[in-house]
Amino acid sequence: MTDTPTGGPRRTSGVTKAAILEAARERFAADGYERATIRAIARDAGIDPSMVMRYYGNKEGLFAAASEIDLGLPELGGLPGKHIGAALVAHFLDRWEADEVLTALLRVGVTNAAGAERVRTIFAEQLVPVAAGVCPEPADAPRRAALVSSQILGMAMARYVLRFPPAVAMSREEVIAWLAPTLQRYLTAERP
Repeated sequence: MTDTPTGGPRRTSGVTKAAILEAARERFAADGYERATIRAIARDAGIDPSMVMRYYGNKEGLFAAASEIDLGLPELGGLPGKHIGAALVAHFLDRWEADEVLTALLRVGVTNAAGAERVRTIFAEQLVPVAAGVCPEPADAPRRAALVSSQILGMAMARYVLRFPPAVAMSREEVIAWLAPTLQRYLTAERP
C-alpha cells in the first residue's frame, strides 16, 4: 500500500486489480454473468466502478480476466497407459472441489456466449496438448479432447451445478471407477 496525498492508505494498482478479480469471481459465481454488475463488483472490491472500467474495459473483459484458469493438467505421458483415465478424472475432481471459479465458469458457459467461448478456449488450449501427448494419432487430439471434455463437463454439471443427488452421493472412488475407463478409451484406443 502507498499513501494518498491526505495521508490515508491507498491501494497500489496490483492490489486493486487483485481485489477486483476476487470480487468478480465471487460475484460471477453467486449471480452468474448476466446478473453480475460492474457496480456490485466495484462495491465488493471497495473501489469506484470507474476503476473496474479503467483496468478491464467492460464486463466481458473483466469476465475474461476473472476466468483465466490454469487447469494444471498432469503430465500423462509418463504414466502407465492403463492409468491415464483414472489420473485425469482424479485431477478434475480435485480441481472442481477446490476451485469454485471452475463451477462459476461452467454456469456462465451454459447461459452466455462469452462464457461458452471462455470454456472452449480453456479446454482447447490446455486439454488438446495433453490428448496429443497420449493418443495414437496426434491429429485426432482435438476430437479426443472434445470427447473427454464431454464426460468431465457433464459430470461437473451433474455433480456441482445441478447437484443431481445420485451424482453428488457418489464417492470420489466411484466417480473415478465409472468415468476412468471411458476417458481411457477416448484418449488411448485406436480410432473406430
